[in-house]
Amino acid sequence: MNRAAPSFENGNSWRGIPVIHATYLLLILLAPFAGVHILLLLSFAVFLGLRFSKNGLSGAGNSLNLAFSLFLMLLVSAVSENFSYTYPFYIALGAFAISVVSSHISFFSGLEGFSFSDSRWDRSKQKGFSLLWSSAFLGMRILAAFLAAGWVVHWQQLQVPYNLVFFIAVIGAVTGSLFESIPSKFDSNISVPLGAGMTMWIFEELRYWVPPEQMLIALAFSLFLGCLAYRAKIADVSALLSAALLGVLIIVFSGLSWFVLLLAFFILGGGFTRYRYAYKESIGLAQGKGGIRSYENVFSNSTAALALAVAYGVFPEHSLLIVYAYLGTVATATGDTLASEIGTTAKGRPRMITTLKLAEPGADGAVSGLGEFSAILGSAAIGLLAYLLGVSDDLLLTVLVTTVGGFLGTNVDSLLGATFQKKGLLSNSGVNFLATFAGAAISGGMYLLISGL
Repeated sequence: MNRAAPSFENGNSWRGIPVIHATYLLLILLAPFAGVHILLLLSFAVFLGLRFSKNGLSGAGNSLNLAFSLFLMLLVSAVSENFSYTYPFYIALGAFAISVVSSHISFFSGLEGFSFSDSRWDRSKQKGFSLLWSSAFLGMRILAAFLAAGWVVHWQQLQVPYNLVFFIAVIGAVTGSLFESIPSKFDSNISVPLGAGMTMWIFEELRYWVPPEQMLIALAFSLFLGCLAYRAKIADVSALLSAALLGVLIIVFSGLSWFVLLLAFFILGGGFTRYRYAYKESIGLAQGKGGIRSYENVFSNSTAALALAVAYGVFPEHSLLIVYAYLGTVATATGDTLASEIGTTAKGRPRMITTLKLAEPGADGAVSGLGEFSAILGSAAIGLLAYLLGVSDDLLLTVLVTTVGGFLGTNVDSLLGATFQKKGLLSNSGVNFLATFAGAAISGGMYLLISGL
């Protein structure tokens, strides 16, 4: 997919696009009547036509991988008909439609580079317009996915509620836009449809959905907060979309208060990243990119929280255990971030967690008294906030379980850093990922022990 910033002046880049899009539309319209096997052959024919167009049709090169992605998804759908877990035909069409919307113009990845020929527009106005432009395209992707998938569901008379179709259309559109914003060696015409399609399939299997109006409110709220973080230079575009996806899923599966807790982690993390930033930068320990977080930071610290939030909606019979495990994982992420950002400013040298020998500030696995104290305070703050938000109704138990889980999870992070990360077996993101799951397990285990007494 072309990653160049959108332009209103270069009309030549649009030659041949109507023909290609007419082909896309025809494939979608024929889909429910032709069936997966006939459409598989048609998509292969389109792929061959683009492959051997010899540049006779402008835009063919950009669409070649998209045609291949459609063929691949249809192939999986056709083959999976013989297995218990099938890849639904309508999801393949919905994921394809998501990519079609911007198969010739990349918008989310062009936010930073978007420019106007009119010099009277200053950078702040350009950025604001870019966000609106991008939000409009996200809405078009949602609509395209819903219409394409709903078209198949309607004419094939599938027993699939339209509320579910809309639910996975939103999830797929946000996921596809996220994949588009992430720098990758893979062409976006492959990563976007396949990534969106896989995510849509996962949530289709859960058979969980909410009314469209609730889904739209959750999406609008999450995007609004993500845009604020982007404009405040706390997050880049990929982090904005990652936070939006997390927000939608957590709000829908578990509630707004759960997302506010995770949001508190991002706010505290972003705030304390700026704490004595000039000093940390001078000693080479400052967060890269001026403290701006990316999708990698978001998912490495929030995957466990997302999994638990989804589990809360799907398995209500284990709600209390999941609540305390969720608090433990958010507390670990918060405690670890505060320990790193504040601990590196401590006077004196830290000590290695495995040997207690003096170490250099910022070394993997190095801990300090200030950092440990910061981890306790950050974890306790999450526990207190959870009680105030009504996530848990037992103040003492909530603060105790959350603080212990967060503190121990933070030290698991340090232990993994001193061992696996130091040997190059894990990256910093990998350490954060495992530590947050450890914090969840510790808090969940503590709750089981205490409640069993």
